[in-house]
Amino acid sequence: MATYKKNNNRPNRHRDNEQLDDAQETRLHQESTTAEVFDALDAGANRTEDWVKRNQKIIIGALIAIAVVGLGYLLYQQFVKAPNEKKAANEFFFAQQFFDEAMQATDPKAKDSLFKVSINGGKGKYGFKQIAQNYSGTKAANLAEYGMGMAYMRLGDYNNAINHLKEFNSDDDIFGALAYGNIGDAYLQQKNNAEALKYYIKAFEHSNNDFVTPLYLKKAGIVASLQGKKEDALKYYERIKEEFPTSEEARTIDILIGKISQ
Repeated sequence: MATYKKNNNRPNRHRDNEQLDDAQETRLHQESTTAEVFDALDAGANRTEDWVKRNQKIIIGALIAIAVVGLGYLLYQQFVKAPNEKKAANEFFFAQQFFDEAMQATDPKAKDSLFKVSINGGKGKYGFKQIAQNYSGTKAANLAEYGMGMAYMRLGDYNNAINHLKEFNSDDDIFGALAYGNIGDAYLQQKNNAEALKYYIKAFEHSNNDFVTPLYLKKAGIVASLQGKKEDALKYYERIKEEFPTSEEARTIDILIGKISQ
C-alpha cells in the first residue's frame, strides 16, 4: 500500500508566508495538498482492512455458499434432470402412441376412448397428465401439455384445451404457431371471436412460415370480417396474396377479397 513519506527538507508549513517568494508558496501548497490526499487514501484503506478482518467469517461463508450452489446445480443437472428427461421421454412415447391410434381410429367411441387414455394413461403407462405432473421442467412435460391440449380439443373440452395449450412453450416456428392457432380455434368454438382473433394474430406473428402463416392470416381475416373489421380482414388477405402466392390459402383468396370489397 502506498504511503506518503514526509520530507524533512520540505519548507516548514508554519513558517511566515510573508518570507516566501511566489515559487515557494506554490510548492508549499502542492506538498500540503498531496499529503492530505495520501493521508485520506491510507485512512480509507485501513478502514477497508479493518472491515474485512471483522467480517472475514461472513465473507468466507458467502463464498462457500456460492460454491455449494454452483456445485449443487451441476449435480442436479447430471444426476436428477438428465435421468428425468430420459424417463419422461420414454413415458411420452407411449402416451403419443395412444394419441396417434386415436387419430387413426374410425369408430367415434374408440377414438374418444383412446384420446382419454392418451391423457390419463392406461395399460400401466403414464398419460400426458402424469408426465406433465411428475416430470415438471422436462421437455417431455412441456410437450405433454401440448398433447393434452390437442386431445381435449378432439374431445370437445375446449376449456381444458385452452388451459393446457397455454402451458405449452415453444420457440419453434411450427409448434409455437400451432399452439396459438389451436387456442384460437378453441375460442372460436366457444363463440368468443375476440379471443379467437387475438390468438390467430399471435399465431401468424410467431413466425413467417409458408405453412402456418397464410393459414392463420386467413382465419384471422375471416374472424375480423365477422366482427366488422373489414379493413383488417382485407389487410390479412392481401398479405396472403402478396407474400404467399403459392400457398393453398392463396388459391381462393380473391373470392374472400371480392366479398369484402362489395
